[in-house]
Amino acid sequence: MGSATRNALAQATAQLDAVKGVKLTTGEQLLAAGRAIAGSAQLRAVLTDPSIDATQKSGLLGRVFTSLDATAAKLLTGIVESRWSSGDELVDGIETVGIRALAQAAGEKAGIEGELFAVGRAIASDADLELALGSKLGDPAAKATVITKLTAKKASPATVAILTHLVQSPRGRRIGELVSGAATTVAEAAGRTLATVTAATPLSAAQQTRLATALAAQYGREVRVDVIVDPAVLGGLRVQVGDEVVDGTVASRLADLRLQLAG
Repeated sequence: MGSATRNALAQATAQLDAVKGVKLTTGEQLLAAGRAIAGSAQLRAVLTDPSIDATQKSGLLGRVFTSLDATAAKLLTGIVESRWSSGDELVDGIETVGIRALAQAAGEKAGIEGELFAVGRAIASDADLELALGSKLGDPAAKATVITKLTAKKASPATVAILTHLVQSPRGRRIGELVSGAATTVAEAAGRTLATVTAATPLSAAQQTRLATALAAQYGREVRVDVIVDPAVLGGLRVQVGDEVVDGTVASRLADLRLQLAG
């Protein structure tokens, strides 16, 4: 991520945090606009061209996206008026703000992070489903229908909106990466850090609480722990927070030992 993009994203999220009256439709419309921009190389090029005046860009948005509500239009205009390092990073920024808008509208009690991880695990456990949703050749509308059926009466409207967007606009990303990234975005919007913990057996509530407390002390903010049970790790824990990974599993230590013996 370039420095221009970091600044633009910070400005966009600050603008979202300051806006009142954000609704689910606001987030849905932002994500839909992001998909449209992602599908048009010409539009991306114009919106990220530093030689084109911000007023011209906002005017173009008004002509292209005529059905946005006032809040979504204001947020999208603010996003494109900032300078982004590339068209792809502009699309990433719109997606991030759209997901944060959905989380903001739904409220913390919606439990979006947990729902995203539950759906992510369900997809990962079904090879055919993962292939269908991750295929580059699949019809986006059909993928959205699959997600809607999969989450029917099991997930909040905000979670369904996020997931249907992601499967329609993977942009070269794997389904697991998409869901994990969205959960991280939702956690960050609530001022939390997300830790994915892989263990051979389920952790008790007390163990999860102790782990979350220890991680919160390390990172200086509340940490949500999501546990993935994988018997293949044999024992120990693998903890991932963002790009940081601490692998203390038995399987990892055995792999290291085999490498040492082979060397």
